[in-house]
Amino acid sequence: MPPMETGKPGAGARRRLGQRWMRVLAAVVVVLAAIVVITPFLVNAETFRPLLEREISGAVGRQVTLGHLSFSLLSGSLTAKAIRVADNPAFQSGPFLQAKAFKISLSVGALLFRRKLNIKSFVAESPVIRLVSNRQGIWNFSTLGQARRQAPANSSRGGSASNAVVGDLRIRNGTVIVSSAPATGAPFVYRKVNVTVQNLSYQQPMPFSISADLPGSGRLRLSGSAGPINRQNAMATPLSASLAIQHFDPVRAGVLPASEGITMIIDAAAQAHSDGKRLTGSGRASAANWRFASGGTPAAKPLQVHFQVRENLPAANATAPAVIQVRQLTLSAGTAQAQVTGSLRGGGQAYELELNLAAPNLPIEQLEAFLPAFGIRLPRGSSLQGGTLNANLAIGGTTTAPVISGPVAVANTRLAGFDLGAKIQGLQLLRSMSPATQIRALRANVQSNLSVTRLTNLVADMPAIGTMTGSGTMSSSGALNFHLVAKLAQSSRAETAASQAATRLGGIAGSLLHTVISGGVPLIVTGNASDPQIRADVKALAPGGKKSNPFGGLKGLLKH
Repeated sequence: MPPMETGKPGAGARRRLGQRWMRVLAAVVVVLAAIVVITPFLVNAETFRPLLEREISGAVGRQVTLGHLSFSLLSGSLTAKAIRVADNPAFQSGPFLQAKAFKISLSVGALLFRRKLNIKSFVAESPVIRLVSNRQGIWNFSTLGQARRQAPANSSRGGSASNAVVGDLRIRNGTVIVSSAPATGAPFVYRKVNVTVQNLSYQQPMPFSISADLPGSGRLRLSGSAGPINRQNAMATPLSASLAIQHFDPVRAGVLPASEGITMIIDAAAQAHSDGKRLTGSGRASAANWRFASGGTPAAKPLQVHFQVRENLPAANATAPAVIQVRQLTLSAGTAQAQVTGSLRGGGQAYELELNLAAPNLPIEQLEAFLPAFGIRLPRGSSLQGGTLNANLAIGGTTTAPVISGPVAVANTRLAGFDLGAKIQGLQLLRSMSPATQIRALRANVQSNLSVTRLTNLVADMPAIGTMTGSGTMSSSGALNFHLVAKLAQSSRAETAASQAATRLGGIAGSLLHTVISGGVPLIVTGNASDPQIRADVKALAPGGKKSNPFGGLKGLLKH
């Protein structure tokens, strides 16, 4: 008897059904593969070049030129072999941005079936971007987004580009060149620049992140939110961002000239906020291995900096130089602190400085460890004990060539291990017979630039000797050239010895010695701070400037 029908296909039927579906699936795969292969040939990407150039040019407010276009169905993108974005001719004739490859991700369906460009994202590969600032603090990117007069009135999207939201803008492995107009030095170059801007739009804030290699071996990271973009002045776009800088070497970066001997490695963290009218910034920085003189030795401890700055953002047609207000800047070295206030004026690569540094009652023992960083070395075997330093200095010049001037005063310190009186050659009566030099007060006016420090109106009150007055210079290498006059104090050992000798000698020799006591002895200081050479200019005391020695009879008291 034949088996009863159950209504289910047998094994053979199932096998035939599976084979049929496999053939259908294979056919679909073949068709899809054929579409992927054939579509780029059927879609002539070059036909979209005028539309793309017009749309992007209208969006950025600059003439945009694209190279040869190709279409990829798999990635859903158009790729231009090159892109060039023109700059504001007021800054430079070259391009603002140029790249060898520029990829535009878009909606494939809209492109294939409606011949419409619905852009999702832009990616620029290895672009070169040139940022230029003038003295008014206006940057060449400030006019990005402004409507172009030459844009055709019958644009295919009716100006909707300004209202559209594009997914992302990405820059990969870019180079950013920062300079000034007119140029004031070598440009500052960022490399390996990577940028991501999300929800690119003129109508809403956009999260962004930027990373870059600084010249030398430094690294920069900036992230936050910006927008909506101000299309009349991009600099007036609201901003909130965090900045981190690591291992920045301003000398290797070309910000500071290597010839001046300044060195430091900077790490910094800051916050920046802009409401479109005013930009404020605050943060902290640490400078390691720092020195401020070619003959100096890098400090063992870092210099700590806390700052608050503010800038009123310039209008697009500003004519006055930009001004950055330094509301607070605290320099800390150990427990010693100094406050800097004032402003930086100008733009580009070199700002003019109008700052004031106030350093009240700084403990000298704390400062001693940092003196070598300024090229100042104490005499060998000596050290400073106790006392305070007060300074009120104006900082002018420019960021690349600062000039510091103002009064400095030292009170109640002791230079242990150094007998100034015994160091003076040719005037034995000034021997203080003390292993230290007590300084009750010392004040002078300072004028210092990167090559030389000049002291004028110098007055030193040293109880064991008397007073010293005069002026002189110290070069950046530490070389001394001072002309001083030492006037013996009536209560000093030297004055007592000189008075006794004058009384004992009597006559002309005694009279001349009294002249020394009352009028003072000229001193010449040469050598360097660690080994100063001090000698009495005895010949200068001769009446009429005679070159002979009028003090020959004073033997052990005066020598020349």
